[in-house]
Amino acid sequence: MISKQEILDASILIVDDQQSNVQLLEQMLRDAGYTSLSSTMDPFAVCDLHRKNNYDLILLDLQMPGMDGFQVMEGLKEIEQDGYLPVLVITAQPAHKLRALAAGAKDFVAKPFDLVEVQTRIHNMLEVRLLYKQLENYNKMLEQTVQERTAELRASEIRFRRLTELSSDWYWEQDEHGHFTKIFGPVFEMLGIRFDDEQGIRREDHGAQWNENERAALESNLANRRPFIDFVYSRANPDGTQQYLMVSGEPMFDSSGRYTGYRGIGKDVTDTINP
Repeated sequence: MISKQEILDASILIVDDQQSNVQLLEQMLRDAGYTSLSSTMDPFAVCDLHRKNNYDLILLDLQMPGMDGFQVMEGLKEIEQDGYLPVLVITAQPAHKLRALAAGAKDFVAKPFDLVEVQTRIHNMLEVRLLYKQLENYNKMLEQTVQERTAELRASEIRFRRLTELSSDWYWEQDEHGHFTKIFGPVFEMLGIRFDDEQGIRREDHGAQWNENERAALESNLANRRPFIDFVYSRANPDGTQQYLMVSGEPMFDSSGRYTGYRGIGKDVTDTINP
């Protein structure tokens, strides 16, 4: 919510080529409690003034020599890139009202002034304007918060990856179909697996012979969605050496209980078993 004092402290620019009108509006607004008032009788100065001061409201006379209010609004559109013109037009021509609104003005008052009407329209328009700016600032803060949280998540993922690399040789995740979705560490190199990015499949190099019983036990754990810890299985490499791998894994489920895949860690423990 916008407080009454915030409305009274809003910045207002009065633009009219008649000094008597400027003085009347200034006096009326001061009497109503408004504290931040500026004025000019030069329509050519309005855009530079608004660019410098970013007024919350511009009271703009339409009938001015040299540059009318419609031309002033065209210049203001180049400053207000979001398309919101904080302009309340002043006109003695009823036919100009709709044209002014179509040109981007948010409201109008008619000459000669009805002071109660003028005060009401100014108050209402300032309240809307300040709410609009409040929402704009909130969106900017929200965007900044999202960027900060995204950066934090990325940093956290990097830390997690590094910790995983220190505690194991690799971290892996699979989807419900058994396809790898995340791999941290040289798992494919250690397992002698080639991965096809286009087809999303894995192909084992020829020559290595897995221990069929151990491999079947591992596949059974995966198929039955059982967690397993420090499961060791082995294979004979083409050069005659024996390789031992130890993996731990657990099934993953979403909030509704639907199975979504596996995640786990693994390491080459050959040196531990065959020192």
